[in-house]
Amino acid sequence: MSLKFTTTYHKEDKWYVAYCPELGVTSQGESLEEAQKNLQEAMELYLEDIPKEELEGFTSSPFVKTIEIVKN
Repeated sequence: MSLKFTTTYHKEDKWYVAYCPELGVTSQGESLEEAQKNLQEAMELYLEDIPKEELEGFTSSPFVKTIEIVKN
């Protein structure tokens, strides 16, 4: 079974923070590649405990929107 998830990345100081909104899983790394690798590992560990029949609920992707905040 192959599942696809949305991931986002941003930089905090010297760390890249990686996040999967569908699972609520976060990880980090000193490089973008390391953050992605660490996030994938964390997601795989998270999904280990979920029964296969429940994984079908993770097939829909969230939609992402940008919100602009104007600060006076």
